[in-house]
Amino acid sequence: MKKRIFLVSFVFAFCMLLCGCGSDQALVDLPTPEITEGIRGEQFGIDKNINEETIDNYLGRSDSVYRDMRLLKDPGNYEAIGGDSYLSGFVEGFEAVPYPLIVNVTGLPSEVGETYTGKTLFTYQDGKYIANYEESMEILEYFFPKDKNIFLMCGGGGYAGMMKNMLIDLGWDKEKIYNVGGYWYYEGSHNVEVKKTNNDGSVSYDFWKVTYHDIDFDNLHEVEV
Repeated sequence: MKKRIFLVSFVFAFCMLLCGCGSDQALVDLPTPEITEGIRGEQFGIDKNINEETIDNYLGRSDSVYRDMRLLKDPGNYEAIGGDSYLSGFVEGFEAVPYPLIVNVTGLPSEVGETYTGKTLFTYQDGKYIANYEESMEILEYFFPKDKNIFLMCGGGGYAGMMKNMLIDLGWDKEKIYNVGGYWYYEGSHNVEVKKTNNDGSVSYDFWKVTYHDIDFDNLHEVEV
């Protein structure tokens, strides 16, 4: 009986090894982050090799985290630039950690107008990121662990690029961070739709599908100036 159990366990483990399950050795090597050509690279810093067209090949990795930088509903008018102010969908495996809650947003297209202007973990001022709370860096390191590859996404690529720049400036390894671009341009097979049209023609959003990390500023301790 013991021999039979051992044989079944051995066969199961061997099959898991063949299919690449449960073993980081089966993970394909990631290309070095490299900014793509043209406006997508110059303006947003979207990666040349891992982006909306190829991200499906790099999902579900145990050595990586996947972060969507959008709010559920952004006050900015992203419809003015062909986008969507709502988090209308996301790529499977990505968790929302809204960039506007992390640091004050600057450099948006004028057509978008103002985005969120409430409390933030950090303030970007005079080229520096200043922590507003004692817990700010701890929260940042929790959501963006330094020992993992970090895949960043948003609607069009802007928030993701800003987040990448911030992390690098604060000491994260630039070789482990990828701006994979915008959900608005994703046509892969791991799309999770949040926006839906109801039978009466109205539109609603299944936000319950989103793994959304809000920040409870009221329970944080402000840094004394």
